[in-house]
Amino acid sequence: MPAGRSTTHDIEIHDDIVIKRYRSWERGEHRREWAALNVLALHAPGLAPAPVRADLDGSPPTVVMSRLPGTPLRGLPTGPEQVRALATALTHLHQAIPGADPLAPASRPPLSPTSGHVLEPATGHVLKPAAWHPAAAVAHVRTLAAAHPDLGDSPGARRAFTLGTAWLSDPSLDRLPVNPFPPVLGMADGNLANYLWDPDTARVHIVDWEDSGLADRAFELAEVAEHISHVDGDLDSDLLLAHLDLAPAEAARVHEFRRLLALGWLLMLGPDGPATRRNPPGTLDRQAERVLAPLDS
Repeated sequence: MPAGRSTTHDIEIHDDIVIKRYRSWERGEHRREWAALNVLALHAPGLAPAPVRADLDGSPPTVVMSRLPGTPLRGLPTGPEQVRALATALTHLHQAIPGADPLAPASRPPLSPTSGHVLEPATGHVLKPAAWHPAAAVAHVRTLAAAHPDLGDSPGARRAFTLGTAWLSDPSLDRLPVNPFPPVLGMADGNLANYLWDPDTARVHIVDWEDSGLADRAFELAEVAEHISHVDGDLDSDLLLAHLDLAPAEAARVHEFRRLLALGWLLMLGPDGPATRRNPPGTLDRQAERVLAPLDS
């Protein structure tokens, strides 16, 4: 979610390959991406770019991957066909780690008790916890709210702030990051620009894995449903979630995470907010409506 992050890489696109050079790599972006591409090439080929080669110790680090067909979903009309394809891609992704059945709390990959990392045996790559995760999101949104950002004179935004901050203070929110379900391989980025629609195959491919890692499926789905990139298109987030096989307890967690993330974006959309300049006029009021809908339900 955090807005205002500058571009973290340079891209060189060729006919068959894409060369990605990282401008920053303090979160281990290059290693996260390389690990995810290798795991997915084995367990979900075609979903993400195939790894070609990498210089992980270079300055800057470089990853070379295959070029995938498709147009980013951000800004595209998204009818039922695109929504179904996105749901299929997310389901495929979240089942990519063998043994990580998101509907079976007992089937959990062998996490290290000290690091939380998991070694994917077939590839030898270590998957770390995703860079953006529920605990970070709760802390981030609470920090934003405590700063009392200027949301202008919008009555809807003021009401959303009042109800949202009251909800944020509920102690039950402290328990939300505790995931009773197995971790999945997640993107940690719901930006619809990372999801490529290929009309020739009616499939969605996924790119940009630099924040990826072991993740909470409910949080990942909420991140896609509520990412501010929705203002550039017409993605029906409720329809997307209806296509996914969610256990009742997991669906409830998605609902709570959607509240959290929608509120976080609202708090960055005031007149001088870090997310304002990238979004069209009227985004603040539209976002206030998204915050109020789950808070009123």
